[in-house]
Amino acid sequence: MLKPCKLGAAVGIVWGLSIFICTLFATYTGYSKDFLMVLKSIYIGFDIGVGGAFIGLVYGFLDGFIGFAIIGWIYNKLSGCCCHKDHN
Repeated sequence: MLKPCKLGAAVGIVWGLSIFICTLFATYTGYSKDFLMVLKSIYIGFDIGVGGAFIGLVYGFLDGFIGFAIIGWIYNKLSGCCCHKDHN
């Protein structure tokens, strides 16, 4: 049994920090700029820069949290619907 909120929080933290770090790298080195341009088209207000790094952190956390909390909830619902044989 998965705990959807904890799964969502874990993925949200990882995804938010990933966007934050990639944005800071892109700000100073240009690394991952193409990847961030895709995110810029998805996340309203996100831009490549220090301010955008914090906006990306928030968007990434919310995106990861909501998405994976839903996945965890669906997984729990589906794992209880199958027939289980007792192996006594």
